[in-house]
Amino acid sequence: MIKRKVLYFAVVLLVISINGCTTLSKQNTVESTVVLPLWDAGSTRDKIIVLSDIHTGFEDAYAEILENRPYLIEFLQRTAVTSDVREVVLNGDILDEWFLPLSFVEIDRGDFYRKNIENNKDLIAAFKEVMDAGINLVYVVGNHDMSVNIKYIEEAIPGMKVCSQHLGVGLYRTGDRNEIVIEHGHRYDVFSAPDTITNARLTNGPTMFPPGYFYARFAADWVLSGKPPYMADLPVIETVPDRVNDPDQFGAYAYYRTMATVFKNITPTDGIGDKLLDIRIDGYNDTYSIQDLFPVRNEQGEISAPVLFPNYQRTWEERQKANGVKVHSSFAVASLGALDSKYFESQARAQFEVDNAQSDTSVVLFGHTHVPVFYDYGNDHYYVNTGTWIDHNTNYREADGSLLSRTFAVVTTAPSSTAVDIYQYQEDGSLRDLKSQLLADREK
Repeated sequence: MIKRKVLYFAVVLLVISINGCTTLSKQNTVESTVVLPLWDAGSTRDKIIVLSDIHTGFEDAYAEILENRPYLIEFLQRTAVTSDVREVVLNGDILDEWFLPLSFVEIDRGDFYRKNIENNKDLIAAFKEVMDAGINLVYVVGNHDMSVNIKYIEEAIPGMKVCSQHLGVGLYRTGDRNEIVIEHGHRYDVFSAPDTITNARLTNGPTMFPPGYFYARFAADWVLSGKPPYMADLPVIETVPDRVNDPDQFGAYAYYRTMATVFKNITPTDGIGDKLLDIRIDGYNDTYSIQDLFPVRNEQGEISAPVLFPNYQRTWEERQKANGVKVHSSFAVASLGALDSKYFESQARAQFEVDNAQSDTSVVLFGHTHVPVFYDYGNDHYYVNTGTWIDHNTNYREADGSLLSRTFAVVTTAPSSTAVDIYQYQEDGSLRDLKSQLLADREK
């Protein structure tokens, strides 16, 4: 068992010589808690730990990490005493502002984050232990925390580095040769990438929440209600537009397919037209239904959502520019890939040429999907998704049906080489090596 252990030892006080007389103090038993390192550490700080998708909650009722939070705290405490760890990178979806029930009443954004931090004060204390040990702590924003303000983090954890490269998007480069890229990955996802454009007519001002935010609110309500067995009575689009001759409408259809997939089981009432989401934040000031968000064929014969994100495919090019995407994808490809972990690997290759032995980028690490993956392209070039720490990761089931969580990557950097490993932190404190399993999964 590799875990924190309590060691008992006898302490014998010094032998004292007084006037030629020798006195031996009585023996005392002292209890001390010893935190063991994660592994037998080397003498060089060359390890970078990357984990993502913790999803802490504003209240425990809304948190997706309750069972695993004590293990995460323990993991961080052990990281702090692992002497070859250079950095810990929290790769997005840390302070969750999306997984909230429909009944949640929005409050001032600063107050929201402060209360989230207060609700997770033991975890915040563990982050501080990591930094007190001389380890760099880095926060890369994800989609569930895209509107986090750096000042909120600095208030709670002075000295933590927060990476927000563009509005709602972060990217961090590190390593001895600047060869490691770490980002959440949501900017390539039409469902989750920041959107300051499509709904601007509704909000009359700055906005950034994409469709994924609205879905998350409905999904959270369904989960927190015990996943009642309602089946969404969703509109069906049967005729598939021609992909070559009508790419605009094929893209709209691809978006419909993604929305139909994610909404098919979570309708919280018998009607998708019920106005249930009262939102008064990020420029919104109205009450919305699933129907407002769901693409249908309109009177003009076009596929479009009626209220929220209408003709969504037509703003994707502009959104990619706004979000700093280097190599653009078509809306149809990005829509159909939003629920496919292989799509995000293709983005690692397209954006950073990580599979090219001559590329300056040796390793790309994403989160976002909750699906841990491991690609080894040879020549010390890798793509890794670090998975998640949420309690019930339904996005990845092992062969025996169990849900895989508490996963993280370890990157070892050096002047001429880079190595990557991926592990699960187990309940007994041991580290389970996942590399072989994930490589085998990829071949299926």
